Amino acid sequence: MRKGIHPENYRLVAFKDMSNDDVFLTKSTAEAKENITVDGVEYPLVKLEISRTSHPYYTGKTKLVDTAGRIDKFKNKYKKFSKEEKSEE
Repeated sequence: MRKGIHPENYRLVAFKDMSNDDVFLTKSTAEAKENITVDGVEYPLVKLEISRTSHPYYTGKTKLVDTAGRIDKFKNKYKKFSKEEKSEE
């Protein structure tokens, strides 16, 4: 293997899914500002918004997080165009 072409900071890093607090370890060169202790060993921590344990494609579940009420506003605004109301008329 040629010397000097591989990154120096290739090490075990803890990735934490912030939506479900799942933590997994893998090797990475990702920069980390925080550390976390897993099984008594301290690792650099990279926080994720979504990972394989929370992504709807992998879990088969749709999880909708709506803090501003945008979905309710949309449904109320376009309720008059729904198929259910047209069939009642």
